[in-house]
Amino acid sequence: MIIRPIAVSDAESFVELSKKIDESGFMLYEPGERETTVEQQRKTIERILSDKRSIFFVSEVENKLVGFIAALGGNVKRNQHSAYLVLGILDEYQGQGIATKLFNQVFEWAKEVEISRLELTVIKDNIKAFHLYRKMGFILEGEKVHSLMINEKPVNEYYLYKLL
Repeated sequence: MIIRPIAVSDAESFVELSKKIDESGFMLYEPGERETTVEQQRKTIERILSDKRSIFFVSEVENKLVGFIAALGGNVKRNQHSAYLVLGILDEYQGQGIATKLFNQVFEWAKEVEISRLELTVIKDNIKAFHLYRKMGFILEGEKVHSLMINEKPVNEYYLYKLL
């Protein structure tokens, strides 16, 4: 298993990965909702690669993308010390330490670029992810009430943070 920064050449594979991870029901996009084109994904990757306060790592197993973590840094003076994280791992690769390795890579990067606060949200019902985030040192900051609508029902998210 390899953890590495995403490359523009990963755009097509990443679109496929994202669509598969969306099927979990725990991501922002509904299963089947994502309509990102390969070209749009290329442009997004280029934008992230050009932003020194953001990073995107992928996990690769046998030349196949199986997971990712994105850290999107604040871009104004008051929040440039923080980054918002998004993590996704294919179901069949969960429980193998991939997420831990991705998080550790982001922690190292954040220290190098002087980001001292990492934050993320998780759907309240995603107990497995919530426990992973707590294991990685994230602290529950609060609950976003009715922040999402899933199957036409309001769902809450937890907001977590980690100071480095």
